[in-house]
Amino acid sequence: MGYEYEDLDDSQFERLVVQVMRKLFGAGVQDFAAGRDGGRDALFNGTAERFPSSTKPWTGKTVGQAKHTNALNAHYSDPDFSGSAESSVLTKELVRIKNLVQAGDLDNYILFSNRRLGAITASELTKRIATEVGIAEERVFLAGLEYLDQMLHEHRDLITLARIIPADGPLIASSQDCAEVILAISAVLSTPPPVGTQVPVERVSYAEKNRLNQMTLEFAEALSKRYLIETRQIESFLADPGNNEIRMLYESAVDDFQLKIIAIDRSISLSITCITTWLTCCLSAMGFSLAISG
Repeated sequence: MGYEYEDLDDSQFERLVVQVMRKLFGAGVQDFAAGRDGGRDALFNGTAERFPSSTKPWTGKTVGQAKHTNALNAHYSDPDFSGSAESSVLTKELVRIKNLVQAGDLDNYILFSNRRLGAITASELTKRIATEVGIAEERVFLAGLEYLDQMLHEHRDLITLARIIPADGPLIASSQDCAEVILAISAVLSTPPPVGTQVPVERVSYAEKNRLNQMTLEFAEALSKRYLIETRQIESFLADPGNNEIRMLYESAVDDFQLKIIAIDRSISLSITCITTWLTCCLSAMGFSLAISG
């Protein structure tokens, strides 16, 4: 299974691409920086160490670009990425690349993206790029998901060199896990559950929890009025042994949020009530109404 590039943010992906290029071209690859035309490029000027091969390396000015997406199962052939429309990502970039070629600032072009790239698409796009910007096809290279996975397999230190820490990524839990939890709860809780028989136990007050979770009074009151009454039923559902698989998905989503929030601010302490409230908000936003008994 390949690396989950979709969980990176754009800056993390750019750092990874720079390290990949340094493995291929050498230490002289410059980090991504904004150019005068507003584009972000990585640059190398000289003779590559081993790209496309050590016997026949690229020479001259090489421009590298990184096009990251958070979408799952994205492809180079997607119309919004490489279509002929003026609004597509590639069409917009080709205008910039052509200007660099005409100004004498580009001899070779390499594009990285965490998208799947088939042989036919690679051939067609390489020919299109070369024709439209005015360079030879052998001076164009497209690196897709498969190529990135191969580089990570061959060079185990790339993630470390790129200073990528999983918990520092964007604050997103698995959408698939969240969707399965939400749909399962909505299906089971369509009818009111029986009144609980558990003996009440002493718990931390909501005022104290709000303080620990750094909630403002206004935010806490809004949650209490709209969602908090539904948390007991959700917790009962997750505690049922028959829902163990759903509970594991739920806990996975909670872990994603906790680890990433702690990485952002280690002073934040999240309680299960806070995360459950988030899940309840998702349910309500999707139009599911939980019946409460007792």
